[in-house]
Amino acid sequence: MPNEFTAVTKNKKAFHNYEILEKFEAGMELVGSEVKSLREGKGNLRDSYALIRGSEVYLVGMHIGPYSHTGYLGHEPYRDRRLLLHKQEIRKLARQVNVKGMTIVPLRIYFKNGWAKTEIGLAKSKKTYQKKRAIAERDHARDLDRELKERKRS
Repeated sequence: MPNEFTAVTKNKKAFHNYEILEKFEAGMELVGSEVKSLREGKGNLRDSYALIRGSEVYLVGMHIGPYSHTGYLGHEPYRDRRLLLHKQEIRKLARQVNVKGMTIVPLRIYFKNGWAKTEIGLAKSKKTYQKKRAIAERDHARDLDRELKERKRS
């Protein structure tokens, strides 16, 4: 049985720059060449974010490279793409984003049962000292794991 989730791309910087409070799964409105290009792994989430316009959510700044086998009628790589969410989810996001410092960031893009999905997160921006502390904690944990591994070997 094939893997249900085929990951295309992840936004690694989102976890460094933001504290993710809640995650949502959303479908994406794409054209054919964009889907084929994503299947080739040509998606990039760096510097992208989601905006609420009226009663719809759009993914802004996401790059999908041109499909390798398309002619002159390809797609625009940086166009805004509509995300497909339930009305209750959009209302909940809209209420939370109105709070100062909250934003919606895409975390990853993947295929689920043949459909392109994006995982978005309701996020709060981290301060510089929080980022430094997270890096220090991660380094400390890595050193501890290395030390334990060395002790097991001897």
